[in-house]
Amino acid sequence: MKNGSFSEYRLFTGNSHPELAEEIASIMGQPLGKSTVTKFSDGEISVSVWESVRGRDTYIIQSTCDPVNDNLMELLIMIDAMKRASAGRINAVIPYYGYARQDRKAKARDPISAKLVANLLMAAGADRVLSMDLHASQIQGYFDIPVDHLVGMPILAKYFKEKNLEDLVVVSPDHGSVTRARNMAEYMDCPIAIVDKRRPEPNKSEIMHIIGDIEGKNCIIIDDMIDTAGTITNAANALKKLGAKSVLAGATHPVLSGPAISRLEESAISELVLLNTLPIPPEKRIEKMTVLSVAPIFAEAITRVFTNGSISKLFD
Repeated sequence: MKNGSFSEYRLFTGNSHPELAEEIASIMGQPLGKSTVTKFSDGEISVSVWESVRGRDTYIIQSTCDPVNDNLMELLIMIDAMKRASAGRINAVIPYYGYARQDRKAKARDPISAKLVANLLMAAGADRVLSMDLHASQIQGYFDIPVDHLVGMPILAKYFKEKNLEDLVVVSPDHGSVTRARNMAEYMDCPIAIVDKRRPEPNKSEIMHIIGDIEGKNCIIIDDMIDTAGTITNAANALKKLGAKSVLAGATHPVLSGPAISRLEESAISELVLLNTLPIPPEKRIEKMTVLSVAPIFAEAITRVFTNGSISKLFD
């Protein structure tokens, strides 16, 4: 990729996940742009861009992970800096799009924070958003600019397929992940099962029923994110209790907050496969955890955006 046709774009990163940004830049054969993101003494974010971006495509790689508000503000201020520096197209590369769980009014007086964040990104000056496994697909429609929605399922499915497990069942941990589970089951040529749960309050879930045949099977639970790990560990424990031979799990976004790590360690999950859309600090890495990189797919997607290639062909 080191040729003249790729000289007019620049990759930048904030402080949320510089390791992923560096890996993407390395694959693309392009150094990260020179910028610094620091804080004033009162906590306000200060952004400085140390090279010209005039007329160039800029790609700002920033996940909105913990601390979510700081990382979101870094992204917004970096977009504003690029706009005021006369950048060509400003592309927000957001491997993990935060504030996405409130994507509709589930009850009276609920905010729709996913739409609010979309408004903020557009108001700041973003011309395009590139993200992976949005919590709900309709979030793409909250934007009046192009959104390229990458999916992590093929990366996970390829890994699990190479394990050559027999008697497989792909399990959706709730009704919201059924489409994701079905797509993975089609790729792996196996049936699916669905965990019927209810959520009495945020970050708490209770298993009601298992829909499908899981007795004596190797089960793979697939989800878009693991936050406190209540949903996925409750599902795994229920599957094992009802006769599953083994339980593996995969997820795109390792949020891993609160009691997540202790729950995962104590659960029936034998292997947990995660993508690195968010950084996983050393203290949260456990023996049963396998981390796969999304850098190659983001590098390819950025290349296709810059060269006006097809993103959908990535998943053919």
